Amino acid sequence: MKYIPYGRQDINQADIEAVIQVLQSDWITQGPAIEQFERKIAEYCGAKYAVAVNSATSALHIACMSAGLGPEDILWTSPNTFVASANCGRYCGAAVDFVDIDFRTYNMSVEKLKEKLINAKIEGKLPKVVVPVHFSGQSCEMDTILMLAKEYGFTVIEDASHAVGGSYKEQKVGSCVYSDMTVFSFHPVKIVTTAEGGMVLTNKRELYEKLIRFRSHGITRDPELMIGEIHGPWYYQQIDLGFNYRMTDIQAALGLSQMERLDQFVTKRHAVAEKYNKELQNLPVVLPWQHPNTYSAYHLYVICLEENKIVKTHKQIFEELREAGIGVNLHYIPVHTQPYYRQLGFEWGDFPVSEYYYSTAISIPIYSAMTDADQDYVIKTLKEVLA
Repeated sequence: MKYIPYGRQDINQADIEAVIQVLQSDWITQGPAIEQFERKIAEYCGAKYAVAVNSATSALHIACMSAGLGPEDILWTSPNTFVASANCGRYCGAAVDFVDIDFRTYNMSVEKLKEKLINAKIEGKLPKVVVPVHFSGQSCEMDTILMLAKEYGFTVIEDASHAVGGSYKEQKVGSCVYSDMTVFSFHPVKIVTTAEGGMVLTNKRELYEKLIRFRSHGITRDPELMIGEIHGPWYYQQIDLGFNYRMTDIQAALGLSQMERLDQFVTKRHAVAEKYNKELQNLPVVLPWQHPNTYSAYHLYVICLEENKIVKTHKQIFEELREAGIGVNLHYIPVHTQPYYRQLGFEWGDFPVSEYYYSTAISIPIYSAMTDADQDYVIKTLKEVLA
């Protein structure tokens, strides 16, 4: 039986040749391909600076460090995300809290964010960093979040792991027009891939310089940042406690080649989504709603079951689809319900919209290499299972 995954990479011969070219060169890590990839992403998004790293998790971590997040601080993010969006705050020793989601976009609710900020100011517990997550490739309402950031003094780090190639108010996600930093993921199921990899973008020189150091052990070769005597042209100094979060040239070469097809990838994903929208509209499911200010990258296509119209349970439907060879998935188990975060005091019931969404959501296959025949099979099977 054929297996259709919910997402997968799209590698062509040009990608393979780009990687081979690097393997045959003098540089397979810390070489020119990384800077070329960074420049390509920055130019595409309209940002001044980009820093490539070995994962989006690493990108979130050094973004938080560059924002000065520490043990006395608080980070807020969405419960409807992968755990890395919250863990990055814990890596810095900070407390973490969550803002429930909007019932239509499944992104952080700006109304709930406003309410929470008002109460947090009264209690003296305002966040230092807020990480809005662009779930499934659709941007959060960043104009309102930026306005609130200016009013309450927090740093905004966009977790755009799903959203490279997307736009908000005709600005590319990653432009950092509405934020201090933006993070992308290049995991194989994302829009473009470097196998594993991530990126931080910013328009602020001081943040860029910190990101560069934190990526590579906290080391600098810039004489202006060094203390004391410079011993010679070989000299470097460790001025921060950083990490080895570097991307290789092999990965960067793959990403650079993939970027040539980014808009093509997103266009194909929109075509897949439009066909789903047409063919699934009469089924007992809620289809993804798109905010008029956004152009989604469509990393995911999530349907939510209308439980009052279906006899089968959420689990039964999920299992029947898997048994039929359709690799459905669930994005996401609310972060606050994970055992680690429950040990920190969170409980089921804390963020009811995220929890209700989780009880009904199923991610169905969408990727740029998806064939018409495979999508037709997914649609046919969904109709049979939900009959």
